[in-house]
Amino acid sequence: MARPDHGFVVTLDGPAGSGKSTTARAVAARLGFVYLDTGALYRALTVLALDSGVSTSDGRALGRLAEAACLHIARNGTGQRVFADSQDLTDRIRTPEVERDVSAVSAVKEVRDAMLHLQRSQRQLPGLVAEGRDLGTVVFPDADLKIYLVADLAERARRRALERRASGRDASEEAEMAAMAARDEFDSGRAVAPLRPAADSVEVDTTDLTIDEQVDRVLQLFRDRFGA
Repeated sequence: MARPDHGFVVTLDGPAGSGKSTTARAVAARLGFVYLDTGALYRALTVLALDSGVSTSDGRALGRLAEAACLHIARNGTGQRVFADSQDLTDRIRTPEVERDVSAVSAVKEVRDAMLHLQRSQRQLPGLVAEGRDLGTVVFPDADLKIYLVADLAERARRRALERRASGRDASEEAEMAAMAARDEFDSGRAVAPLRPAADSVEVDTTDLTIDEQVDRVLQLFRDRFGA
């Protein structure tokens, strides 16, 4: 297997609940690659916007905030933590307030432009597995393997409700389904970096797959392509 000079880049894009985070983290661990959750960066910026009172409709102010935020990533054996300077924001990025505003923040062109360098700087030897919504189309258009995960909306809502209950929060599948449908429509229709598969991506439907099966499927695609 010939390794690229910059290390391999594997991208996993797709809507919420399709299995991106869990699958990407496990694939990175199995390959010995670095894992990158790009959504956590936009969530961290949303925390800063809420703290500073910056409106999600003020693109210029959000862009300035993104430029000045000094966001950076620290990694441990289980994943990544996101900091703004020395402030660890990781434990705040899954709150309902952030869930409510992150789509609007991440749709701002100035924000996405400010995030590009930070995301691209994460590639390193021997490789990177990154998950998000525009990685194969915008952030890493030259990625060595692009995966686009999909799943039935009802199944995605069921998974998200289970996640929330496991963390001690109330959640109904009906409410999650409505929220996800709205998020899908917003992300797919936004003018900047819309959610869509790259032309050269491989679609994997995870509706009826276990996490282990999802991971095995992605690993097999990697091995088939690179002979690992």
